[in-house]
Amino acid sequence: MNRSKIVAIVTGAFSILLAVIYLIVVQLLDYRDMKPAPISQLDPPIIVLFLPNSQMEVKF
Repeated sequence: MNRSKIVAIVTGAFSILLAVIYLIVVQLLDYRDMKPAPISQLDPPIIVLFLPNSQMEVKF
């Protein structure tokens, strides 16, 4: 085998190994029991409206 074929095989094997490790990590993170934040701890969204024909700025 010439050197370029060996490099290609090693690179391909390394790529497949990284892909398998990535899939395992994603599966482990997906199995964690995560609960959403309570609504009481979320800040209300701030909406600022600029009306083009008036000089008043409306904030909610």
